[in-house]
Amino acid sequence: MTQQRFAGQVALITGASRGIGLAVARRLVAEGARVCITARKPEPLAAAAAELGGPEVAVWAAGGGDDAEHREAAMQATLEAFGRLDVLVNNTGINPAFGPLLEIADSTARKIFELNVLSALGWTRLAHQAWLGEHGGAIVNVASVAGLGVSPGIAFYGMTKAALINMTQQLAVELAPDIRVNAVAPAVVKTRFAEALYAADQAGAAERYLLKRLGEPADVAAAVAYLASDDAGWTTGQTLVLDGGLVNTF
Repeated sequence: MTQQRFAGQVALITGASRGIGLAVARRLVAEGARVCITARKPEPLAAAAAELGGPEVAVWAAGGGDDAEHREAAMQATLEAFGRLDVLVNNTGINPAFGPLLEIADSTARKIFELNVLSALGWTRLAHQAWLGEHGGAIVNVASVAGLGVSPGIAFYGMTKAALINMTQQLAVELAPDIRVNAVAPAVVKTRFAEALYAADQAGAAERYLLKRLGEPADVAAAVAYLASDDAGWTTGQTLVLDGGLVNTF
């Protein structure tokens, strides 16, 4: 990267031991940021932080996004290591259920909602209290095209992403003018998380896109970096769709 849009800045990225979250961390670090990354398991996090450049560049905090104590510990680790916070990327999300909406168990639905929506709100509230409320900054939420329309088989997941998109708009109003809040809505990206949606026939899945390929984590990372940077300084409350020209119902 020749651009250094995040020189001197610090980002906290959730769900970043692999996939989209790690790609976002790579992109921000390449553009000069220092980062705190979070996920559930410590071993992959430690490996990811080492890859990103070690403790001078990247620290990590393991725990569940729905755990308030974990969120507090991650924020404390960020501020202790780097002394500030400029960017929050809410990437954590789960989808353990596949099938008709009426068949999803209440306990499963609650878990998905807690991780995909309430966790993002919790991280945002904490970031606002700890630093952004006084100093300003940018927040980017990772939603999904499943939240923009009908998503057969993953309907409740789509509902939570629709809520996240709406939450993005609400927070953009509440936190303006000093904090910008935007979202990205990717279609199928080649990650372990989305593997069930393309593994059986990747070529066939790609045919549904005008660009004839599935997304890569780096595609999403580039969009997140744009929205988090001063290049998007007049952009808030928006959801950037990243779908390669998806032409059929998701």
